[in-house]
Amino acid sequence: MPGRARHVAAALVAALLWSLPALAHSRPALAHGFGQRYDLPVPLWLYLYGAAGAVVLSFVVFGLFVGERGAARGYPRLNLLRFGLFRATLASRPFVSGLRVVSVALFGLVILTGLLGNQTPVLNLAPTVVWAIWWVGFSLFVALVGDLWALVNPLKVVFEWADGLARRLGVHEGLESDAPYPASWDVWPALVLFFTFVWVELVFPGSATPRNIAFFVLLYSSVIWAGMSLFGKEAWLRKGEAFSVFFGILARFAPTEVRVTGGKACSECDACGPGDEDGGCVNCYGCFALAAPDKRELNLRPPAVGLLRSGWTSAGLLAFVVFMLASVTYDGLLATPFWVGGMFFLQSVTGSFGVLGSLFYGTLGLVVVPLLFFGLYAGFVKLCQVLGGGAGFRALAGAFAYSLVPIALAYQAAHYYTLLITEGQNLFALASDPFGWGWNLFGTSGYEVNVNVFGAAFVWYSQVGLIVAGHVVAVYLAHAVALRTAPSPKLALRGQLPMVALMVLYTVTSLWVLSQPVIE
Repeated sequence: MPGRARHVAAALVAALLWSLPALAHSRPALAHGFGQRYDLPVPLWLYLYGAAGAVVLSFVVFGLFVGERGAARGYPRLNLLRFGLFRATLASRPFVSGLRVVSVALFGLVILTGLLGNQTPVLNLAPTVVWAIWWVGFSLFVALVGDLWALVNPLKVVFEWADGLARRLGVHEGLESDAPYPASWDVWPALVLFFTFVWVELVFPGSATPRNIAFFVLLYSSVIWAGMSLFGKEAWLRKGEAFSVFFGILARFAPTEVRVTGGKACSECDACGPGDEDGGCVNCYGCFALAAPDKRELNLRPPAVGLLRSGWTSAGLLAFVVFMLASVTYDGLLATPFWVGGMFFLQSVTGSFGVLGSLFYGTLGLVVVPLLFFGLYAGFVKLCQVLGGGAGFRALAGAFAYSLVPIALAYQAAHYYTLLITEGQNLFALASDPFGWGWNLFGTSGYEVNVNVFGAAFVWYSQVGLIVAGHVVAVYLAHAVALRTAPSPKLALRGQLPMVALMVLYTVTSLWVLSQPVIE
């Protein structure tokens, strides 16, 4: 069986590489997110071959030069709180409080402008802040800098303020009950809420309408505040709040971490459980807030090493990571001729045109595509288990899960960064007129957006670079996981072949999606 599986894995890689010209044959002209037409100087299939070859080459290089030390669990850290400048700013109460006040003020302004302001999206602050600045820009910030959301989450801050006020008014228990968070729920509530958010973004036809945004923000906030009240603030944020889970996953890629040292750092924390191998507690802001100053660290670390931290990856967390990857791919697919043509065909066959038909098929796609991703991932993990031995399927699926995060992050950056740059420019005008009422508070309301900040050629090459870089990082992480879980380095290399094939497949698919013209 292992020999047969090894041939299957090799055949998969060969088949993927062999099929690239056919996949790329029909679309040499590219327009996905470019704002203008750009014809490649060479056929698309050459780029696909090159990108796939880079991923395969990285696997070969890591296999040759990254031995058992790649499985090491420790990593170098530099505690920034050792330096007075950082202690006086990042760790000071006035600085942190100021950030939280700004966060809550912006949260309130989004709701007010959404409810009361001009309902033309481009003239209202809410759509630009929510979809461009926060969803795209802040996500990239968390991945590239650190989990600022855990510090300034306005829902958490408002709840803490309300809880403190309740205690001052004589409610000794505050707003939090003693009910334990059900262990069987895992992070499924967060995944349901995240699915709903993505559905609003990609499927709901009124997602850019300011008043709809305000209503959804209020509805989501109510659910989160109710969860924190029922099960405790930290437990619900850790398991039930979609964006605390989402940004927490992205923050594992970041070059910073907060850490509480000491063997009993997490012993009294219901949210985070046991710490790392060295007895530390990483990126749990609940523990960090309660810890003594000499036990706190704000560390610089190599990027992406947080994705290799040990710990059990639950089924819910695995599903969350796969859905992150699938949903951003689904977003890219939605506007391609392939997908639009398929949806039009289905609607013509069933006669389900109009808004209801679009809602039905959009929702169906958002369910089916992640299920296909998960099935594909499970199949390749099973091949990894057969070839590499060692860990069981469930443990291996969880161990490889975080190696998918750089792929999701790279695709999100490649797909959205042009939107962030173009739509983000609206902030100059909206700062002077956030409600769209004709104000000119700072003299910038007449600012005109430059949609061609970068040429189409630069956009394409940068997208290729981001996709390939993300997959190379993912291959390294998968290699480290394989070294940890396989009985020997030789079996680790063999067991990683199916995962490399999967990453080659996704590299090619990502670039093909980005190369497609956009159909509005």
